[in-house]
Amino acid sequence: MSLQEWLLIVLTGSELLLLILVVGFFARLRRSEDMLSALQGNQAELMGKLQRSAQMEQELIDSFEDRQRELVRLEDKLSARARELGKLLKQAEEISRSPDFLRQVVLNGLKKGQSARELAKATGLTQDEVELIISQR
Repeated sequence: MSLQEWLLIVLTGSELLLLILVVGFFARLRRSEDMLSALQGNQAELMGKLQRSAQMEQELIDSFEDRQRELVRLEDKLSARARELGKLLKQAEEISRSPDFLRQVVLNGLKKGQSARELAKATGLTQDEVELIISQR
């Protein structure tokens, strides 16, 4: 074989090798483009999910703030009610310890047939005090 034939074979081989490399490069480029498209699609899907998540988080925060305001309002009402009931309880205790009220309780109990001992126990008075009230009627 002559030099020209060898040169022709070597150049043809190198051209075939370059052609194979170019085809491989384009195939790899095509796979990279497909992968990039898939990643962009996944990124768009992720952004949509993040947006929905942020929206749900904001709704949760708004709902939490509403509940907090409602709880504060209810606590204020409860405190006012507790003060009011405390005043009523104090008044009821004062009335129940008043001499006129105790006298009425003793006399009503006597009419119902209760003994002086039972009346003393029920009113918190001593038996002597109950007997004194009974004797003054």
